[in-house]
Amino acid sequence: MRSAIVTGASRGLGKAFAIGLAKDGFALSLAARDAAALEETAQEALAAGAPQVVITAADLSQPGAAAGVVGATLARLGRIDALVNNAGATRRGDFLALSDEDFIEGFALKFHASVRFCRAAWQALEASKGVIVNISGVGAHTPEPDFTIGGPVNSALINFTKAISKRAQGAGIRINTLCPGHIVTDRLARRIETRAAERGISFAGAQEEMRIEHGIAAYGQPDEVTNVLRFLCSPAASYVHGTVINVDGGATPGI
Repeated sequence: MRSAIVTGASRGLGKAFAIGLAKDGFALSLAARDAAALEETAQEALAAGAPQVVITAADLSQPGAAAGVVGATLARLGRIDALVNNAGATRRGDFLALSDEDFIEGFALKFHASVRFCRAAWQALEASKGVIVNISGVGAHTPEPDFTIGGPVNSALINFTKAISKRAQGAGIRINTLCPGHIVTDRLARRIETRAAERGISFAGAQEEMRIEHGIAAYGQPDEVTNVLRFLCSPAASYVHGTVINVDGGATPGI
């Protein structure tokens, strides 16, 4: 029985990732802050085919959280075959209005937690010849004036993933970075709502403005990112290692 840890699994892409891996027969260890939302994801994952689901409600920005989740996973599931570091939402806004604490919290949840999970799960992943997928984002490639925390955090995560890829290869672990673009989730809806309120326009109007600005034909659906994650966690991706994959509908213009 293969097992996977998915962080930030209570909603949005994390929830979609968990259900996608459940369809592929993974037992799951799901972690996020919200226990009730995690339980909902767990029930949907079981219905989708997961043979077993373990949930851990924890603040993953805290130094001991990753080791706790990994320990619970090994105790209940016995092994780790995939680690999906998805947790982490950073605050948007005018740079001058963002505090030191906003930056520190942003790095703590997305970057430092991912580093800690990689370290804590390394031995188990080496034993299973497993897979790590670090979820970054297209803001890593295309800086935006209201994303001065999230962009650098995502860039740092790509750098970290590249930096340890040779060590991972030597351990028999595959590691890659997946960068979703503008995907239809609660987080995107909040961004659109904020823009609509700031500009005094309708949600639909703000949604269309943002789509045009990002140069995409349409917003992405969670399954369109999940399908790539499932590929990366499968034997079909056995020669995909140390790379960065954008799933953004062509929003990223750089090479």
